[in-house]
Amino acid sequence: MSDNPTSPLLEAEASNSERPPSKKSNSSVRSKRSQRSVHSSESTPLLAREVGYGTYGDESASGAVASPAATSLKSLQGGPHGKGRKGSRWPTIVALTILSVVAACILGLGFAAPAVVEKYAKEALVFEPTNLSIDSFTTTGVRARIQGNVKLDAGRVRRKVVRDLGRAGTWIAKAVESKESQVVVYLPEYDDILLGTAIVPPIVVDVRNGHITHIDFVSNLEPGDVDGIRQIANDWLNGRLGRLRLQGKADVKLKSGLFSLGTQKISESLVFEGKDVPSIPKYDIEKLNFHEVRSPGGVSLIAADISLVLLNDYPVKFTIPPLGFDILVPNCAPNEPYILIADATTGQISVQPKKNVHLSVDGLLRQLPDTLTTTCPGSNSSPLDLLLGDYIHGNETTIFVRGSDAPSSETPRWIADLIRDVVVPLPFPGHSFDDLIKEFSLADVRFGLPDPLADPDTTDGQPKLSATVKALVGLPKEMNFPIDVARVRADADVFYRGRKLGYLDLHHWQKANSTRVEAHKDETAGLAVESHVKDAPLQITDDEVFTEVVQALVFGGKGIVLGIKADVDVDIETALGKFVVREIPAEGKVFVKPISGGGLKGFSPKIGSLEILQTTKSTLLLQAKVNITNPTDYSANIPFVDINLLSNGTIVGHATARNINVVPGANDNLLVKALWDPLTQGGRGGAEQGRELLSQYISGFNTTITLKTHNGSIPSQPSLGNALSSFEIEMPMPKLQTPKNPNHRDGDDNDDKDENAPHFIDDATMHLLTSSATFTLLSPFPHSTIYVTYINATAFYNHTDPVGTILYDLPIAVPPGATQTPRLPVDWSLDSVGYEAVKQALGGRLKLDAKAMVSVRVGRWQQTVWFIGRSIGARIRI
Repeated sequence: MSDNPTSPLLEAEASNSERPPSKKSNSSVRSKRSQRSVHSSESTPLLAREVGYGTYGDESASGAVASPAATSLKSLQGGPHGKGRKGSRWPTIVALTILSVVAACILGLGFAAPAVVEKYAKEALVFEPTNLSIDSFTTTGVRARIQGNVKLDAGRVRRKVVRDLGRAGTWIAKAVESKESQVVVYLPEYDDILLGTAIVPPIVVDVRNGHITHIDFVSNLEPGDVDGIRQIANDWLNGRLGRLRLQGKADVKLKSGLFSLGTQKISESLVFEGKDVPSIPKYDIEKLNFHEVRSPGGVSLIAADISLVLLNDYPVKFTIPPLGFDILVPNCAPNEPYILIADATTGQISVQPKKNVHLSVDGLLRQLPDTLTTTCPGSNSSPLDLLLGDYIHGNETTIFVRGSDAPSSETPRWIADLIRDVVVPLPFPGHSFDDLIKEFSLADVRFGLPDPLADPDTTDGQPKLSATVKALVGLPKEMNFPIDVARVRADADVFYRGRKLGYLDLHHWQKANSTRVEAHKDETAGLAVESHVKDAPLQITDDEVFTEVVQALVFGGKGIVLGIKADVDVDIETALGKFVVREIPAEGKVFVKPISGGGLKGFSPKIGSLEILQTTKSTLLLQAKVNITNPTDYSANIPFVDINLLSNGTIVGHATARNINVVPGANDNLLVKALWDPLTQGGRGGAEQGRELLSQYISGFNTTITLKTHNGSIPSQPSLGNALSSFEIEMPMPKLQTPKNPNHRDGDDNDDKDENAPHFIDDATMHLLTSSATFTLLSPFPHSTIYVTYINATAFYNHTDPVGTILYDLPIAVPPGATQTPRLPVDWSLDSVGYEAVKQALGGRLKLDAKAMVSVRVGRWQQTVWFIGRSIGARIRI
């Protein structure tokens, strides 16, 4: 037996010969129906090859006898030679001489030099397969039709002596014929598994140089050990088949012309390795459509219609009967069984030589198995998550196709048995869904400050955002079945002008509802999804960017556009059941309306109730109910905030608010605490600035206060407080509401006083005879008593003419409500124009101005302020 992979299938083994080739042997020139090249691939049919080289060798069986021609020659040569018969025997002698020469040549070439002829045949043989087709499938195998051209090309032989002797021998033999024979093929490296058998009919091949023999015959091919073939196929499909050796055996009867060459025991080995091992043919998906169908029992299922095209690189022609397959996907680990998700069937498939093969596959997806959606051990993802994750990010995924029962009774049973349990990995190209979410917006946005007691590194220590998320999700054109989005969640990065602002944590599931939007014009179908997000943490990662955002919203007077990039998880309900599609890339732009039209004047704060909670020598702790108007569409929940109060750049105190909700429009009775403490914050300069502010405020001047955050404004987010500290929001000092004077009657002319009139002096009464004056004081504090401990005041007429002076250093109690002071002594300016005006107004009213230095005390706190009053209505009495 020859182990040379280039040996022809029909070559006899030299080792089986019982005689040396230099002695007597039978001439043997054999034909071949199809000759394999050393470059054949595993999938190439046994009797069909691409253009290549094939060889033939001769080996006579032991015990061969001399041919009849040789016997005749010997008997003639040993007969009598008489001259009398010479002339009449001349034609016979000539003919016999020629025949003897021919016989000698045959004997010399066929028996004396079989090794030379064998080498010539190996190098000169050319086989060109033109067509291999499956004539029909039988219950045990296939009937295959093999067509091709065979010739010997002496020009391919390298050594001249071999070429010359080979051409001479084959010219004499002319043709070699083989009788019907059976070829069996084994796999030695797989425990001699029987790969298959083939019945080869008689074939005649012209072996003269350059003569072409057209081969066209039908052979019955039957598979051998089905289990073994499946094992080889799986090794090949899984990349474990790096080398494969096939060994063919046959007993072939040969003859050349009238010469019988006996029965030759043929054995040949072919080795496939490296590039010779064929690969799975490439394919393209022409059509993929998923749609909903109803089973006979009324259950909703998902059907898949798939059209594929692949290239047939081989000169084979046949029709594949209908087949059935199981569609499987990977499990959590590579060593775990694949998960069955669908059944698939094919119709008849027509395969033409070296042409594209078009096939249609009908699939049916049933309820998703639990193993597909169950989270893998040590992971947060299920096999479905892993599969869809690769697919929607454009990565190539792999599904597996396994043979199953055929859908048609016309399909031979052996085919189903052969492909059963053969698992073919099919690369499935991913589909990038970068533009899956077409529109993305936030409505009803509401901001909330973090919990002041929370750890800054926790979600409770982050600012909160509540909003209605609206998105239009584009559906792939392949998906034509009902889909409902039940829940959504996401992790989103927020950008402003290309720079990252922060991270919006939406990892908690939020309920959602969806409405299908049908395709129109150039737009594909989609889902309009809406979900309400409540108190989602917003982690600021760049304080500078956040500062720019706040500045644009508060002072820019225009809206801004924030970019959002997110990975969205969607909880989907379909006919297959509920499952989660994870990490769908979403990118959009969100327009954020401005907080104000260019400032905070529209907030219009008003103090409705003011209460003194605690005092020290230099501080006042106040509590007020504040009414504001929010002119924006934004809402905010504020668990805690502390803001510094500044006057002319000097800190005079700070205000604190806890657990307040600000909504668009009117917001009443917001509880705010303020600590008046200019001395601690600003030293003596701060105390002086605080006194100046109070003096201007009680005098009715247009005073302003500046609000500024600091690193303790939001304890859990010091960086946020620092970022906002660059904004100094200046706003008018809120006017204090004072109680109504019960002594005023409707129609009193006091109602026409100037809006800039003092807040705390309601009216005054001048007594000329006793040189005294009384005042009605209004206290803004409903629960505390104020004490006026010192007064040094001068009244003026017409803003400049003095009327009189009051100097009083006894304490005057001013309880809540309206209080009338005791009669205060007045030192009249008797020679002044102002005093004359007072006398002339006796019994009537006169509007006077006043300038004073006043000391007041509340609890332990005491402060001296100046006061300027304008248009104080004074009654003049005797």
